[in-house]
Amino acid sequence: MMKLQRIVLLLLIGLLISGCSSWGVKPWERDLLAADKMQLISEPVEMGLDDHIYFSKEGSSGGRSFGGGGCGCN
Repeated sequence: MMKLQRIVLLLLIGLLISGCSSWGVKPWERDLLAADKMQLISEPVEMGLDDHIYFSKEGSSGGRSFGGGGCGCN
C-alpha cells in the first residue's frame, strides 16, 4: 500500500511540474499579438488626446514608461 501511495504521489508531482511547460508565447503566435488591434492604445489620435488630458491635469509631459505623478515625489 505504501508503494502505491509513493507512485501516485510521484505521478501527481510529475503532472504539476509538466503543467508549467506550456507557458509563454510561441513564435508562430507572435504575429497575432503584435497586430495593431492588440496594442493597449491602437489609435494614435486617442493616445494624443489622452496625453493632452494627462498633461493638462498633471502639469507634466511624457511619463508613459515609469510610475509616478507630476509632482516628482516618487
